[in-house]
Amino acid sequence: MEEYYEFSMHERSEKFRKQFLGVNEQRWYLDVLNPKKYYTLGRNKYIAHRILENAGIRTSELYAYYQPEGRCESGSVSSSVAGICSILHSQGVQSCVVKTTESSHGDNVHVVTAIDYKESEALLHLHNGKVMKMSEMLADEPLIFESLVTQTDQMAALNASSVNTVRFMTTLYPNGEARIIATFIKIGRAGKCVDNAGGGGNVDAGIDTESGTLQYAIQYDGWRNITDIDNHPDSGNPVNGVQIQNWDNIKTQVLQFQQALPFIKASGWDIAITDEGPVVIEVNDFWDRTGQYFIRRGWREEIRDCYLAWQKTGKQYGMGRLSHSLSKKHLQKIIAKP
Repeated sequence: MEEYYEFSMHERSEKFRKQFLGVNEQRWYLDVLNPKKYYTLGRNKYIAHRILENAGIRTSELYAYYQPEGRCESGSVSSSVAGICSILHSQGVQSCVVKTTESSHGDNVHVVTAIDYKESEALLHLHNGKVMKMSEMLADEPLIFESLVTQTDQMAALNASSVNTVRFMTTLYPNGEARIIATFIKIGRAGKCVDNAGGGGNVDAGIDTESGTLQYAIQYDGWRNITDIDNHPDSGNPVNGVQIQNWDNIKTQVLQFQQALPFIKASGWDIAITDEGPVVIEVNDFWDRTGQYFIRRGWREEIRDCYLAWQKTGKQYGMGRLSHSLSKKHLQKIIAKP
């Protein structure tokens, strides 16, 4: 009922309703494609950072990891205010992004534009003009400090205050083939440092995967409060019709990213487009369903096809228990439908 309401299914076409992948069926597929035993490898931002680096996948630079639950003072890891300040100061860090390791939807993200280092302390100047002591920033939750990402001028023209990320939905098959099944973009609002709706509303658009052209742009201010637009509501700059530069090369690299991260076989990549190429901001193993609204079609068949391909190999990694209320017998009937 929640999905039916949020996606206004009574207004969608029968084709869209049949293509739509709902959360219950999605969970069934992802129990095989993205086993829960690997959950934290994609969800925990510190662990994911290290894995991406070791796999040769381009991501932002990790300056420091604050881990209050341990008592580690080694390399880039510290559990103290003085330790984190020392790590950042030794690297000459004057700006950075601070994130909690387990948050999502743009929550608990701070953009630091300048740092004044004191003895065993630091003053952090935030993007919104506020100033915060490092001791106030560091509390009970683990944090990562990473480099700011500079997007291309074309991406900045969509909204300059946020890094506007392209979501690539990819799948990996048993023969090693990677596929891009959908692409869309999330664009922030003026003055916001994140591109997610969780930051107080945003702009979204589907992307034609073949050409890289933005289409179906919307202004999102909450479910049932969505407006079709052609231009950004704050800057007035065009959104629909913008063709992302160097698109074919970006797609090729993202496919290589998927092949280098085989434990997540159906991935939602949040990609920043920079002059050096695509940079991974985040990789999602259990992604939301809203992108199907943005691209005006569902991706049920693509995810189901990948699921069935792995089922045929007999390599059912980490199937685990059902995490939803539908019966196994009923779900098998759903999955069996062409």
